[in-house]
Amino acid sequence: MASFELNGREVTVDLPDDTPLLWVLRDDLRLTGTKFGCGVAQCGACTVMLNGMTRRSCVTPLSMVEGGFVTTIEGMEGPEYDAVQAAWGALDVPQCGWCQSGQVMSATALLLEVRQPSDADIDNAMAGNICRCATYVRIRKAIHDAADQLEG
Repeated sequence: MASFELNGREVTVDLPDDTPLLWVLRDDLRLTGTKFGCGVAQCGACTVMLNGMTRRSCVTPLSMVEGGFVTTIEGMEGPEYDAVQAAWGALDVPQCGWCQSGQVMSATALLLEVRQPSDADIDNAMAGNICRCATYVRIRKAIHDAADQLEG
């Protein structure tokens, strides 16, 4: 059994400690915004925030979240998230959309840390977030635009 805060509310699940957080979120708690992509923490589609840091939920065992706080795409809020969402829409970043929740989570986490990221900052923060549609140029532009919105 594990208890943790999820998107601002306390939850308790009775599952084995080695159950990946991704499956707890999707199958048991019915939050399907976090996607399964590769299952080995290489694609970023399953990115969530755990205790304020990005984490690949497909390889995060339930035992690691005990007593912590998890934020999924469904629980994201705040000016950084709003700016990222607006920039994503304005630049038509999503195509198939599969990777987008992980991309948005990583981009928002970056802007929480670095208000005006350089291309290198963006490349480092977004490394490991794979977009099968290859919208990387638009993703980088959207992060710059979101940063500009926050400054303006």
